[in-house]
Amino acid sequence: MRLIPFRKKRAQKTEQELLEQYRQNHDPEVAGELFGRYMHLVYGVCLKYFKSTERAKDEVMQLYEKVQEELKTKTVDQFKNWLYVVTKNHCLMELRKAKPGRHILTGDEEVLENFMENEPELHPLDREGEIDQEEKLRPCLEELKDEQKQCILLFYFENRSYREISQTVGLEEKKVKSHIQNGKRNLKICLESK
Repeated sequence: MRLIPFRKKRAQKTEQELLEQYRQNHDPEVAGELFGRYMHLVYGVCLKYFKSTERAKDEVMQLYEKVQEELKTKTVDQFKNWLYVVTKNHCLMELRKAKPGRHILTGDEEVLENFMENEPELHPLDREGEIDQEEKLRPCLEELKDEQKQCILLFYFENRSYREISQTVGLEEKKVKSHIQNGKRNLKICLESK
């Protein structure tokens, strides 16, 4: 009987080791190894938002390039969580670009200039680098008035337009917008007090 020589498995580097290595030399292979570990998750999120395998694959490639660039300047502690937030934000921004004015009620220029709800940076969950924000946000959501909470959840978590929310909850679109603005303000106050 012939013995097969035992080969030592190459030790897999930790996320932190790969992140540090990439920060030092910006080697695309290192970024590829790091991104590759979670590519199936990125693809799943993209597929959920775009409902098209081809589009999801295209977005995964764009995200790979975006992640390489962002890792050059950002300090990331939990790569998987950070990557999820970046992926989600990217998908939402692409969807909003594809449907300009989807959330806008009227073509009035003053309304268009003052319209800010579509900016993801304004929503606490969409702030990159604040991974634990979602945990802090849950109790704050529970403190909101029912109408504010319902409108916030539909707008940010289900990506619904003012019109869709209005039809769902039976309120005028102006009231929906008001509940979203007041809810966001109350969430910010609550988060700052935590």
